[in-house]
Amino acid sequence: MKTEDCFRIGSILKTKGLKGEMQIYVDFDDIEKIKFSSLFIDMAGKMIPYFVSSVKYLQKSQAYLNLEDVDTIEKATMLVKKDLYLSNKLKPKKKKEEFTLKDVKGFVAVDETHGELGEILDVVEYPQQLIATLSYKNKEVLFPLNVEIIKGIDVEGSELYIALPDGLLDVYLED
Repeated sequence: MKTEDCFRIGSILKTKGLKGEMQIYVDFDDIEKIKFSSLFIDMAGKMIPYFVSSVKYLQKSQAYLNLEDVDTIEKATMLVKKDLYLSNKLKPKKKKEEFTLKDVKGFVAVDETHGELGEILDVVEYPQQLIATLSYKNKEVLFPLNVEIIKGIDVEGSELYIALPDGLLDVYLED
């Protein structure tokens, strides 16, 4: 299983007790609605499968997780701070009205002045705004996703129409 075949649901925060139970941070909305019996843990870039014994959801973003074969605090400690993933086959399909700016990852950014810039490789949420990342002329370019920059979104065609501020691309292209 490769990282691109999975979607991240959270990470392991810490161990709980002596029998391998772990407290996890869940950052995937409505995870409790997805039925899963196994998950993947990213171990140095490799997706390692684990069978789930139980998951107890505490509140919106926290849960307790028990995995088969992780039955001691020592085994659980080795998994702390690791990311948790599920297969893309389990990812719920979004309705059009549930589309958010985080969903533009994979879209092609088209600027009014410079034309097609490339595929949006990542969308990261910062406290004040969302930032999109793409590769343009072999340089990493970051730009905010806000109403001043976004001019339109073609959900069907997977295109994001933008108007970057004058000089923004120049900053990244200078050596």
